[in-house]
Amino acid sequence: MKRAHALYWLVAAVCAALVAGGVAGELVRRRAASAFAQSVQADARLRQALLDSEIARFRLLPQALADDRDVIAAADGAPGADRRLNAKLEAFAHRIGASAIYLVGEDGFAISASNWRDGQSFVGRDYRFRRYYRDALRYGDGAQFALGTVSHRPGLYLARKAAGDCVIVIKLDFDRIEAQWRTAGGETFVTNRDGVILVASRPDWRFAMTRPIDSARQQAIAGDVGIPSLIPAPYRIDRDGLLRRPGETARFLLATSPPNRDRWRVNLALPIRVAVTTPMRSAQAVAAILAFFTVGALWWLAQRNRRRRERTALLETAVAERTAELRREIEERAALEQRAALLREELRLANRLATLGQVTASVAHETAQPVAAIRNYARSAEQLLDLGANGDVRGNLSAIDQLAERIGVITAQLRGFARKASAGESAVPLAEVVEGAQLLLKERLAALTFDVPEIPDDLKVRGDKVRLEQILVNLLQNATEALGARPDARITLAVAVEDERLRLTVSDNGPGIAPEIADRLFTPFATSRAEGLGLGLVIAQDIAQEFGGSLRLVPSETGAAFELCLRLAR
Repeated sequence: MKRAHALYWLVAAVCAALVAGGVAGELVRRRAASAFAQSVQADARLRQALLDSEIARFRLLPQALADDRDVIAAADGAPGADRRLNAKLEAFAHRIGASAIYLVGEDGFAISASNWRDGQSFVGRDYRFRRYYRDALRYGDGAQFALGTVSHRPGLYLARKAAGDCVIVIKLDFDRIEAQWRTAGGETFVTNRDGVILVASRPDWRFAMTRPIDSARQQAIAGDVGIPSLIPAPYRIDRDGLLRRPGETARFLLATSPPNRDRWRVNLALPIRVAVTTPMRSAQAVAAILAFFTVGALWWLAQRNRRRRERTALLETAVAERTAELRREIEERAALEQRAALLREELRLANRLATLGQVTASVAHETAQPVAAIRNYARSAEQLLDLGANGDVRGNLSAIDQLAERIGVITAQLRGFARKASAGESAVPLAEVVEGAQLLLKERLAALTFDVPEIPDDLKVRGDKVRLEQILVNLLQNATEALGARPDARITLAVAVEDERLRLTVSDNGPGIAPEIADRLFTPFATSRAEGLGLGLVIAQDIAQEFGGSLRLVPSETGAAFELCLRLAR
């Protein structure tokens, strides 16, 4: 029974693997085939464009040479004109890479040619039988793809009627293009309006038919090209539209470009194995393996459930004998679960308290300076009120209102910082940032020498005014606390502009930073003061980096120096 049950699951796993592999393979095949077809079609169009540009480059030369004075002189039979034209055509052919350039006289015999030095020179040969010659005389220009009567190499002949019923001809071969196509891989071939292959990456495909042509038309095409007969198609198209070469198993996806002005089409056949078959096989294998193991997992679960039911039956049989012991075990397990739940709740509470402590410490640190300033302004307002200086009292109350608003902004920004929210930035005048920091630390800075350079009103940086004030307040407050009651206490603010950056340096003449603190100065809760939290520089550095700047400790001959780098706002 168990063996039959296992065999059933094995058959189910194999069937599921086959179905999943087939479905996944078909989906991947369709998607990969669609993408590959678009890629091959685009590549075929690109090769068509390159072929057309190559032909267009040579098509202009006969038109340009038709009015050349040496061509006209040679056509008129001027003494020595044919030799001069020979040299000129030879130079042109070498320069542009043409197979041959020659001038055919009104009697149909070549007068001059670029290959006049060769033993198989075109000079003196009869070209009246060529269609391109007759078309040029009749219509002004002509074109014909044919085998050369001398070189026996195929090429495209482009002809243009010149002076005196002469015809200037240029022969363009495609050896270089065919070599490039062979290097690129796949099969590339060009067909004419009749579907006959003229240019191909495989030379043995040349002059083959890609579709049926009646015998009379075949003879006409073969005679025009200069070959005995056309050859059958060197490939076949399967029912699914893929190309296959005789005697080979590899299949190719065939893409054909739109016809050009000569009604030539570029055909590109690329193997589908790498682009389509391999991803399809991989998808089939992965899907089949996943399906097989999924059914195996279901079988394992079924077996486990069966064994569990068997164990439950045994336990139910023993319940009557061990009721008391089982009750004690249940009670003990319930107590353990209750204790585990209590411990989990205590852990969650500890985690919330730790998070609350970190946020509270950050808020307390960032609002300490505004609160202290508010207290100072309040005490000063009391004294001024006793003196009857109502205007000054009003100014203090206005400052207290601004500082209270600043506390709200700082608290909201710290809440956004905890959510990793990015504050908006704008062009902030640096002078306003410095003035705001001085406002917060007015009493502390009054007890020492504070050197501030004159800052232009149009000197602006990228950031947020309040958050930049937070950085500067942190740096200035740390400096005032480090200086203590030193009689010659001095804080210096220096501003330098370099390219697109502004460097603001805050330095003091205090005792400096201890080496053991300097290495971890910008890590949370690192401080040398007993009452310090060690969060100010961390928050200040985060704000600077958020606005694309930086904050670092720089070497100083006396005391400590911090450099704040910000982006200029243009």
